[in-house]
Amino acid sequence: MEFNLSTEDNKRLTELYGKVQSKTRLFLGYPVSKDFDYSPLLPFLQYPINNLGDPFTESTYAVDTREMERDVVRFFAELFRAQQDNWWGYVTNGGSEGNMYGLYLARELYPKAMVYYSDSTHYSVQKNLLLLNMPNIAIRSQTNGEMDYEDLHNSLLMNRHLPVVIFANIGTTMTEARDDVKRIKGILKNLAIKNHYIHADGALSGSYSAFIEPRPAFDFADGVDSIAISGHKFLGSPMPCGLVIVKKTNRDRIARSIDYIGSVDTTITGSRNGHSPLFLWYTLKKLGMKGLKERAMHSLAIAAYAEEQLKSLGIEAWRNQNAITVVFPAPSKWVCQKWQLASESGLSHIICMPNVDKDQIDELICDIISDPQQINYCFQKGASEMTKDMSFSNTF
Repeated sequence: MEFNLSTEDNKRLTELYGKVQSKTRLFLGYPVSKDFDYSPLLPFLQYPINNLGDPFTESTYAVDTREMERDVVRFFAELFRAQQDNWWGYVTNGGSEGNMYGLYLARELYPKAMVYYSDSTHYSVQKNLLLLNMPNIAIRSQTNGEMDYEDLHNSLLMNRHLPVVIFANIGTTMTEARDDVKRIKGILKNLAIKNHYIHADGALSGSYSAFIEPRPAFDFADGVDSIAISGHKFLGSPMPCGLVIVKKTNRDRIARSIDYIGSVDTTITGSRNGHSPLFLWYTLKKLGMKGLKERAMHSLAIAAYAEEQLKSLGIEAWRNQNAITVVFPAPSKWVCQKWQLASESGLSHIICMPNVDKDQIDELICDIISDPQQINYCFQKGASEMTKDMSFSNTF
């Protein structure tokens, strides 16, 4: 028997598709890449692909993409300079799951540890700490969003009798500030704190930091014990996903065999999306190291352009060194809504993902300077004369 949607339901789908198309074009405030084409993989959507259990152990459920998932994990383990033969990982549902996994391993390694994280850390981390019942201390941030290392030093000094877990940000949510892992490692060494674990949240920046010169201190060679990144951000995916890389010796502490699935229970979730590893594998094979570096350089160039254009209008825009996030005073409500700009404490930001180009930046600026509520904001420094000669590719 064949069943079909009603005319009304088909109409709703058509309207939803139109909305998704329109809203996807007009967002600059969130770190999501949208320049992907996975149409060659559409046939796989007909199958219930489930990477149940450990990606490095076969399961009795064989409708999977474990082989591709292992390739993806291996690629990033090498990119993040993990110790040979002492790495493990899996494709997650997103950065928050990867962060939870890193904290989970840290807790199992040091059950009585104190967790330290900056007050610029993503909101989900506090939730993870609550779920894992881990005591924690928030460290003050610097103006740019980076951890205040003096405050970290003083806090560690007061609790040096406890093992330490450091939650380092490799790109904070609002300003994309990177905590310096080498500097953190140096503080721990100076205080003679041997029992410690460092997890790096590289949701956005971790994916491309390896291509920056000079290379930021953020990976295993710099002293971290685990790294989590998002897959739908710099790489691009039709669904949220991520990746976590850890030291295999630490993972072994929590592994247990499950007869029912014929595999090992080493991940947060039981059933795992088998399509996400396929998307990530496809992207990595298609782009390679050269293509990924080109994406990073493009994003950095567009971010520099956006910062320069905003400053030329008297708008106090800024960004951290080698960041693709440009921060500036929040414009009017309708501009924020149209471009889906994330805002906090009077500041907004645009994130120059690989799909963002100069035309989009120009169009946003056109909206800002054409808004009557923004006139004083944009022209308070006499920028009105400067705009007369500006040529925007999109005008209203």
